[in-house]
Amino acid sequence: MLNIFKAVLLGIIEGITEFLPISSTGHLYLANEFIKLDETPAFITMFMVVIQLGAILAVVVLYFHRLNPFSPKKSHQEKNDTWKLWFKVILAVIPSMIIGLLLNDWMDAHLNTWPVISATLIIYGVLFIVIERWNAHRTPRETDLNAISPKTGLEIGFFQLLSLVPGTSRSGATILGGITIGASRYVATEFSFFLAIPTMVGASGLKLAKYILKGNTFTGDQLMVLLVGTVVSFLVAYVAIRFLLNFIKKNDFQGFGWYRIVLGLLVIAWFGLHG
Repeated sequence: MLNIFKAVLLGIIEGITEFLPISSTGHLYLANEFIKLDETPAFITMFMVVIQLGAILAVVVLYFHRLNPFSPKKSHQEKNDTWKLWFKVILAVIPSMIIGLLLNDWMDAHLNTWPVISATLIIYGVLFIVIERWNAHRTPRETDLNAISPKTGLEIGFFQLLSLVPGTSRSGATILGGITIGASRYVATEFSFFLAIPTMVGASGLKLAKYILKGNTFTGDQLMVLLVGTVVSFLVAYVAIRFLLNFIKKNDFQGFGWYRIVLGLLVIAWFGLHG
C-alpha cells in the first residue's frame, strides 16, 4: 500500500509538470529523494518514463476530434488539414527520435545527475525571462496552428533536441523554440502538446522494451504501481493542460522562468548539503 501511495504522489507530480515548462524529469528526480519507490533501480527508472503515457493520453482525449483525420464531422478540407498537421508533427519528431535512439544509454548514464538538472533548470529559467521580454515587442507571424509550415515544424523539432538533457523540459524547449521562430505563444504551446504524442510514446516504448529485454519481469504489485501512476498522471495532466491553455491567454511564461530558477537553486542547496 505504501508503494501505491507513492505512485499516486509521483503520478500527480508527473501530471502537473509534463506540460508546464518546468521539467517533469527535474521534479521526479528531486521527488525520488523523498518518495522513493520500494523497487529496483531499473523499475524506478522505467516507471518514471512510462507514467508519462498517462499525461500523453490526456492530450489525445482533449484534442481527439482535432487530431482525428477520420472524423465524420469534418469536411474534406478539415481532414486534409489534420493530415498535414500530423505530417508536420511526425517531421518535427525525427531529430529527437534519431539522436535519442543513438544516445539514450549514454545520456542515462552521464546526464541524469543533480548538477546537470539544476543547471538546466536555471539556464532555461533565465532564457524564459529573457525571451519573453524580448518577445513582448514582437508580432508573431505564425498565429494559426494549421498554417505552420513544415519548415517551422522541423525547426521546433530541432529545439526539442535540447530536451534530451534532463531538467530542460520538453515542453519548455519546444515552446521557447516556437516563440523564438515567430509562432504565437498559444500556437507554440499547442504544437508542443501534439509533438509530445509521438515523442513520449516512442520514449516510453523504448524504455519499456529495454526493461523487458534485459530480463526483467513484472510482479502483480509492480503492474498495479505502474497502472496507478499512469492513471493519476492522466487525470492530473488533463487538468494541467486546461489550466495552461487558459493561463497563456492572459499571461506569459516569465513566472515559470522564475520558478525554474528557484527550484534549480533548491536542488543545488539540497544535494550540495546531502551529497
